[in-house]
Amino acid sequence: MRYNSLGNTGLQVSHLAFGGAALGTHYGSYSEEEAIAAVRQALKQGVNYIDTAPFYGQGRSEELLGKALQGVPRQAYYIGTKVARYVFEVSKMFDFSAEKTKWSIDHSLKLLGLDYVDIIQVHDIEFAPSLDVVLNETLPVLEKAVQDGKARFIGVTGYPVSELKKAVENSKIPISTILSYSRDTLIDSTLQEYIPFFQSKGVGVIGAAGVAMGLLTNGGPSSWHLASNEVKELCAAAANYCKERNVELGRLAMYHTLSQHGPAMHLVGMNNQEIVQSNLDILQNGINDLEKQTLQEVKTRFFSKVSQCHWEGREKHEYLQNLEALQK
Repeated sequence: MRYNSLGNTGLQVSHLAFGGAALGTHYGSYSEEEAIAAVRQALKQGVNYIDTAPFYGQGRSEELLGKALQGVPRQAYYIGTKVARYVFEVSKMFDFSAEKTKWSIDHSLKLLGLDYVDIIQVHDIEFAPSLDVVLNETLPVLEKAVQDGKARFIGVTGYPVSELKKAVENSKIPISTILSYSRDTLIDSTLQEYIPFFQSKGVGVIGAAGVAMGLLTNGGPSSWHLASNEVKELCAAAANYCKERNVELGRLAMYHTLSQHGPAMHLVGMNNQEIVQSNLDILQNGINDLEKQTLQEVKTRFFSKVSQCHWEGREKHEYLQNLEALQK
């Protein structure tokens, strides 16, 4: 297993990390027993960082991890959770207030069955009424949690990497980590552009969703995926090309992402042992010759003619539209 320093935190984290979003409900149903086995299998094989959030299944991810981690020595893993994003209901989805943040930290610790988390993060800061709210209301509560021993470090997460940069630049409270998703993939390398800045500040960089939330898989994304139809069609064409060769596009995408330099670790959503083993195999053994050839062909045939296939701003736009409709 490859380990990297997470910025100036002093944490040595596994390059492959366990993403708890797949323990929610966004990616379909799964066996709780199998998911618990997957968590323990990953830990036994050297994965030492786990990411979760209240939003993932509205507490289900944290609760299941609490069960999976029972009896596991606390020094065997690092874990991070989040505040500010909670439920699917638009009117109650986000709450960056100090009062809700304080409650959320204690509630997460209760579900996880822990005295502290290693990283407490503000979830999707681009949805805050303003960055000032994050800086002046949310982060001070996280700082107090660190002082009280409920967390060790503070992080911010979001899809637009530029917003994470602004938070680091403007926060008077030390931000130790940033987390962005689907921005270090076969179709979008935006995160790489910002890594020198974060490294210069001693901020640990966490990447997530190397398969772009299902977009870069043979099975394709869920119906809620926010990519444009043009991007979805492009990725579907690449997936069909892979299917013709009996190759899984998701493996190619993960090989590409795990091979990138810069992020200390990459979170991968996993809820069964087969997915855990596949990702460990990619990290430790790479991909075979047919897969390497197919990866190069996919890059050339489908992705070389496009620059950045992202959907930045679309989710926030839809959220604000829905919120406005509710208020009428």
